[in-house]
Amino acid sequence: MNINKASLVDKVHEVVGGTKVQAEQVVETMINTIVDTLKSGDEVSIAGLGIFSAKMRAARTARNPRTGQPISVPAMRVPKFRAAKALKEAVR
Repeated sequence: MNINKASLVDKVHEVVGGTKVQAEQVVETMINTIVDTLKSGDEVSIAGLGIFSAKMRAARTARNPRTGQPISVPAMRVPKFRAAKALKEAVR
């Protein structure tokens, strides 16, 4: 079973109650808070789940797969997730 945003909203609605709109606002708020925190350069640590962070990826030279021509890829910040020990053990 795949979980998407709508499935999360349904699960939050089922557990918390209220309206579906309120459940959707809860999920949206969580996602937006994580994104905004990463944009500002900080980390988000959720006990039992893991740590969301952003790291710098260095500039590099890549190749266009069609032509084989080298392409310059600029340095950029990319999201990173480190799973907590509890999550790793639960998945095993």
